[in-house]
Amino acid sequence: MKTTLKILAAVALAAHALLAAAQDYPNRAVRLIVPFPPGGGTDIIARPIAQKLAEKWGQPVVVDNRGGAGGNVGTKAAAEAPPDGYTLILGVQGTHAVNQSLYANAGFDSTRDFAAITMVANTPNILVVHPSVPAHSVAELVALAKAKPGALNYATPGNGTPSHLATEMFKRMAGVELTHVPYKGSGPALADMLGGQTQLWIANAPVVLPHIKAGKLRALASTSASRPSIAADIPTLAEAGLKGYEADTWYGLFAPAKTPKPILDKIHADVVAVLQSPEIREAFAPQGAEVVANSSEAFTRQLNDDVAKWKKVIADLKLRID
Repeated sequence: MKTTLKILAAVALAAHALLAAAQDYPNRAVRLIVPFPPGGGTDIIARPIAQKLAEKWGQPVVVDNRGGAGGNVGTKAAAEAPPDGYTLILGVQGTHAVNQSLYANAGFDSTRDFAAITMVANTPNILVVHPSVPAHSVAELVALAKAKPGALNYATPGNGTPSHLATEMFKRMAGVELTHVPYKGSGPALADMLGGQTQLWIANAPVVLPHIKAGKLRALASTSASRPSIAADIPTLAEAGLKGYEADTWYGLFAPAKTPKPILDKIHADVVAVLQSPEIREAFAPQGAEVVANSSEAFTRQLNDDVAKWKKVIADLKLRID
């Protein structure tokens, strides 16, 4: 009986200490790792969040750009950080849902080594074709590709990128053969799409929307589960007949696994509050990013589903980066 009482007392003290730590959090600077160089899309999403959190917390929130190995360098550093709430990471679909299957040794397991806090934002991708392609719908594109297997070239910013995987999933679900032309980044891919050297591309919406509006590219579908506000007049691939297709780009906030739940709950509540501010929505708009701010449970489910989905696509393609 005495032993049981001692255990209960110890548990109560520990719980009290955790709650006290959460109430005092943060009492010093917080580091927000961005696993890519400054100036990129993830960095642009991270900085206004860091600024608003610093204002809310009265403590510095320092953006720490740790680029390298497709985001693995910064993601591994976050996974190995002390689980005390003072190191967070703004991850993306590539770092947290793709890389552990794509790389022979990514150095982390996103479902084991991280606590998912919230999906911050979502950016749709759009399937575009060059105007010379005689297809004005997904059905027409599929028919054209089936009539001429391998004749159509598709652009991507590189092997193993989300664009590459999204197009391979499209190929598999549509039952078509296309020829992959990987580039070293979105800039060169866009240049050849505009020039007609490649015929189609599943690209991040902000990259191609200006050229769609100018008539230099033709949009056939978005990759979202439902029509995003920035592309409300474009049908989704699911609407076009590929039921269940979804391949957006998301940004999510994570902490190292074993970070105390009271601290995670406080971070979640404060981040969700910050994401509702007009300043954040205004900062996200040029990236075509829509605020999500979901629950940690919903984000965890999404992460697990995406890890399983892209693991299968990568295995089917026999892709591996050593």
